[in-house]
Amino acid sequence: MKSAHLIVVGKLKDKHLEALEDDYLKRIKNPKLIIHEVKAAAEDKEAEAKNVLKKVESICENSFLIILTEFGDEFHSPQFSKWIYKHIDKGMELIFVICGAEGPSQSLLDASNAKLSLSKLTYPHKLARLIFVEQFYRAMTINDGHPYHN
Repeated sequence: MKSAHLIVVGKLKDKHLEALEDDYLKRIKNPKLIIHEVKAAAEDKEAEAKNVLKKVESICENSFLIILTEFGDEFHSPQFSKWIYKHIDKGMELIFVICGAEGPSQSLLDASNAKLSLSKLTYPHKLARLIFVEQFYRAMTINDGHPYHN
């Protein structure tokens, strides 16, 4: 089974959030979710986009790139699960991106295959990362018929 990837701009520096994230990552089995941290470029969205796209190329040449942005598609959890597994079942290597504080550059948005929103609410970067990881785990449990979502 292929892996799914989450590229995040910047590092997670909170031990409590790291512990929560690690707990979910241990539970995520199929597909495995791999997190890649790339260097932030303060207030330079284009430099961050280059870092992200370089990482995308190093992961997989033929991937399905999804940018997390407030202007993306919104799903409830069962829809999100179906959406993820529709792409996985087609053999696609999914790469999700959480950009830095300035948001995604236009070049990164143009390079993406899809745009996803976690909510109409705005979250701090480190919480958006944790929320995404939890929702990815939830999507997996929904697909597997596990009672976690109930």
